[in-house]
Amino acid sequence: MLRLPSFTYLQPRTLAEALGMKADAGPDGMYVAGGTDLYPNMKRRHQEPRTVISLMGIPELAGCEMQDTGCVVGACATLSHLIAHPTMRQHYDTVAHAAALVSTPLLRNMGTLGGNLCLDTRCNYYNQTYEWRQAIDFCMKKDGHICWVAPSSPRCWAVSSSDVAPVMVALAADYVLVGPGGERVVPAARCYHNDGINYLTKQPDEILRAVRLPQPDGWDAVYHKLRRRDAFDFPVLGVAAWVRWETANVAEARIVLGGVASWPQEVPEAGGALVGTELADDAIAAAAAAAYRPAKPLDNTDFDLSWRKQMTRVYVTRALVELRQRRSRALTSTPESRWKS
Repeated sequence: MLRLPSFTYLQPRTLAEALGMKADAGPDGMYVAGGTDLYPNMKRRHQEPRTVISLMGIPELAGCEMQDTGCVVGACATLSHLIAHPTMRQHYDTVAHAAALVSTPLLRNMGTLGGNLCLDTRCNYYNQTYEWRQAIDFCMKKDGHICWVAPSSPRCWAVSSSDVAPVMVALAADYVLVGPGGERVVPAARCYHNDGINYLTKQPDEILRAVRLPQPDGWDAVYHKLRRRDAFDFPVLGVAAWVRWETANVAEARIVLGGVASWPQEVPEAGGALVGTELADDAIAAAAAAAYRPAKPLDNTDFDLSWRKQMTRVYVTRALVELRQRRSRALTSTPESRWKS
């Protein structure tokens, strides 16, 4: 049985108190929300903080509120809360859908929005017990000096496995970060590095306070996920597709891939192929081909890597076809038919 190491557990009641505790603890302190990522990592000795600072009792990190500029969601809102929240279901159904695809109901009851957005990168050579990793002489992500996925590489290739992060990048959401120097707002896309070790631009002493979602005005988005077991597995491919419509044509579009790189990977060429179109078959095929080219999954998660690369084209196509069908229904439905449905 894997056991947690000894640590001191602190429960601040305000953001200021939490920041003060982290300053006192220094590098040996870590924040925790639901703990569904940190505690298993601690059991495997990936992370070994001596002080764990819980964020779950801080009212400033909770809630979900519509404002004039959009919706503000507290980082400690649980995934189950997002799935059931009326605002999410009515205006941000893609966020709710992505949250519903994370793991199992028990873990969604504990796991938080902020936790999923800051999820540690994963790799078959990293997410193992200490003894297993010691037997292969460790990897560069923890205690070693070599990436076992690409031994000649100077960097770690562990994969971003968040379901909600690609959606936030596609929606152009903003992250509100609070640290010793005050508050700053960072676009979701700029919160991630394509590096398996240094995968966040958020500093260790900063807290993700909230996520700002854009006003639901003229755009639509979907998220599709590939995994072996639909009940609970991490994604080996995630596709978030976002379009902003002007009448029947696409004015803007973003395609973001998860599970194929160390960050949620936007493919601008794929979105550009859709602009000015009605999402006809040829435009969808061009976007899927554009997304396929830079997708470079490695042999560090599930399934054959070449098959996973092929699935990029398939899943982008499925996502865009769904967006086209949703737009068609919206244009042809009447207020009466919407009420009856």
